[in-house]
Amino acid sequence: MSDHSSSESKRRASGRTDQPLEDELVEEFQNTVQEGTDRLHRTWRALIITGLFGGIDVGLGIMAMIAVMDATGSKLLAGMAFGIGLLALRLAHSELFTEDFLLPINAVVAGHGSWLSLVRLWAVTLVTNLAGGWAFMWVVVAAFPDMTDSLIKVSSGYVENGLTFETVCLALLAGSTITLMTRMQQGTGNDVMTAVISLIGGLLVVGMGMLHGALNSIVMFGAMHAGWEYSYTDWFVWFAWVIPLNMVGGLVIITLPRLLRTWELLMAERRGERISEATVEDEKGDQNE
Repeated sequence: MSDHSSSESKRRASGRTDQPLEDELVEEFQNTVQEGTDRLHRTWRALIITGLFGGIDVGLGIMAMIAVMDATGSKLLAGMAFGIGLLALRLAHSELFTEDFLLPINAVVAGHGSWLSLVRLWAVTLVTNLAGGWAFMWVVVAAFPDMTDSLIKVSSGYVENGLTFETVCLALLAGSTITLMTRMQQGTGNDVMTAVISLIGGLLVVGMGMLHGALNSIVMFGAMHAGWEYSYTDWFVWFAWVIPLNMVGGLVIITLPRLLRTWELLMAERRGERISEATVEDEKGDQNE
């Protein structure tokens, strides 16, 4: 016990803050809580428009995905091309439903928002993502009729196996992967790294055929516009089990462990104890004197 206390004291003394975590995690925590708070407290107008553009950005990625798939026949390359849509989401400050797990929950637990505001964020973002994607894919199909066969082929692959152990795992992985991408992008201010993370995310989620309720639905909407014989009722049944699994993947696999890792900071923030590096440095200087 004394060895642990000694080690922790040395870590605190060598860092820029006196928090019981590495300095990088402290800085990332502050950024995460701030952005999560901003998302929770958007006005209705801002929330709706941000969600609509999220669906449109995903549609942009789908255009790139289908174009590369037609040209190369490679799902992995097509998945990387889809990363353009994920990059657009980040750079345009749009919103995708599964991006809203880690950041706003951190803000709620830290005392900067209510659970009701979190449900509002989730519900509005999901509905507007689907609405924006539905409308954008109508334009895409009208503009590029040659894409229709590929859209139908990809969409059929999402639903052909139904609800099985394999598809359950694919949905869990999709939710956890997008949530992890959000955390990774939050940890860097470098635009090049942001682009790399987006391409990797597209490679993993789309290139490896994971099931993501919002992303896959927008592809399926495009196929429906193109004449795919799959009803909206059939889509909703599929959607109704994929989305909860995406949420479990993002919340349980990624968000919960991160909450436990930064629990001391969350509770300090909830008590109103602000972390100030300058103040901490002054205190260390006084102690050294």
